[in-house]
Amino acid sequence: MSSLFPALTGAPADRPALRFGGCSLTYGDLAGATGAVAGGLRTARRVAVWATPAPETAVAVVGALRAGAAVVPLNPASGDRELGHILADSAPDLVLAPTGADLPGPLGDLPRRTVDVTDRAPHGPLPEDDADGGDPALVVYTSGTTGPPKGAVIPRRAVAVTLDALADAWQWTGDDVLVHGLPLFHVHGLVLGVLGPLRRGGSLRHLGRFSTEGVTRELSAGATMLFGVPTMYHRIAEALPGDPALARALAGARLLVSGSAALPVHDHERIEKATGRRVIERYGMTETLMNTSVRVDSPSRPGTVGVPLPGVELRLVEEDGSPVTAADGESVGEIQVRGTHLFTEYLNRPDATAAAFTADGWFRTGDMAVREDDGSVRIVGRKATDLIKSGGYKIGAGEIENALLEHPGVREAAVTGEPDADLGERIVAWVVPADPQSPPGLPELADHVARRLAPHKRPRVLRLLDALPRNDMGKIMKRALSRD
Repeated sequence: MSSLFPALTGAPADRPALRFGGCSLTYGDLAGATGAVAGGLRTARRVAVWATPAPETAVAVVGALRAGAAVVPLNPASGDRELGHILADSAPDLVLAPTGADLPGPLGDLPRRTVDVTDRAPHGPLPEDDADGGDPALVVYTSGTTGPPKGAVIPRRAVAVTLDALADAWQWTGDDVLVHGLPLFHVHGLVLGVLGPLRRGGSLRHLGRFSTEGVTRELSAGATMLFGVPTMYHRIAEALPGDPALARALAGARLLVSGSAALPVHDHERIEKATGRRVIERYGMTETLMNTSVRVDSPSRPGTVGVPLPGVELRLVEEDGSPVTAADGESVGEIQVRGTHLFTEYLNRPDATAAAFTADGWFRTGDMAVREDDGSVRIVGRKATDLIKSGGYKIGAGEIENALLEHPGVREAAVTGEPDADLGERIVAWVVPADPQSPPGLPELADHVARRLAPHKRPRVLRLLDALPRNDMGKIMKRALSRD
């Protein structure tokens, strides 16, 4: 296949490529630094990368890919047990880490190669990028509902087709300047947020740590695109009424993209009202990279994740595998996808790989959705935690959460189901109140939801919390919610 990063040799050497804080690299700098990394990996099959939000991570990943090695991104916040499992399972030949990085005990016996991006850093020629499209590019570990994380093997072709499909949907070019503050051990921050700009020949400005002040600064200084997760956009929505500079900066952006979890409709509406800009959502996961997106040249409904990207086949199915054909915004089915954007296997887990696919090659995502009458997809939750069967209805938790968040007394909300002798399952609302001293009551919230959706979707139980449990990407960890 063709090179993943043609701009490394085709872009002007002085074109900006990456900026992390005070460290900036041009395409000439990046080519030399990644060439030096690649030159030291001639015999490596698989390499771990200590994925801090720093330019060394980008150089390490691009250099390893240019050398034809597969990259295992390591989350610096992982505990010793998780790191030990990932290293034993993936068996990398070495770890790439910034100069002076203090690596934890599980990495102590692994050969280490230092990545340097200072003026004194060695430069080297880029090797020919002649790897096959089916060769592994990344092994990204993803946690399931039980057991240790599984390593999803993502081939080089999946990275290329996903980024090219997003370029088509978002009209993404080398003139775009992306800003984000996402972690670099996950496909959102790494594949979309680092490899995406470099494949286009554009540039990235990484915030290091997300802040609305950083967003304002970079968008006001020429950045054209912002990537974030719902937690970040919620903070933006909260800040907008008192921050006219932020509103102006967002209004001037070409593209605002949210992913990794559903963005509440209430936050969509607050941002659009304050800035005149809509936030585009897309849908993907580690095993599939990106499946759908709202297109910049098409209208969108808040709460939908758009239509299948070029090259992606997508269907909704019932529990028995029969297709859901209705596009009525109500008929719920599991999303299954097929295409060249998919991972190839769970490393060392043929049983899990086989279970993840149907006999005719469709990947079972475990995500539940409906189709709107314009063909767009609306995610209603995870099959394991967000599909509630109550009184003979199949109900997605996501739409109830959106309705709850429209209530002025609700700051955060999550919805789950729990066993009920009469209904099968009853709907439970977990709410962080806007005013802990005067929280809304169950009758008030139940009536609020019933008026917006339908009576059978109203919560039957209310549990108040100080905060919802969330992971590194801002997703609510519903399995941590319990009656205890």
